[in-house]
Amino acid sequence: MKRQVIEFAGEPVGIVVPDQDRLKFIAVKFHVHDLDERRFASADEVRVAIGDLLRNRNSKELHA
Repeated sequence: MKRQVIEFAGEPVGIVVPDQDRLKFIAVKFHVHDLDERRFASADEVRVAIGDLLRNRNSKELHA
């Protein structure tokens, strides 16, 4: 496993680095900071988590 840039909607939002047989996400954009230092099984799993985070945040803002 190697370090990998994670993009979401065409924008680099962080990187993943190998950590204890998993990938640790390092956020570089504020809007995904809630996922910073979480560990994932794959880069695709990180992208799904980012999508879920942003959808949930947008849903809460719409209903506020």
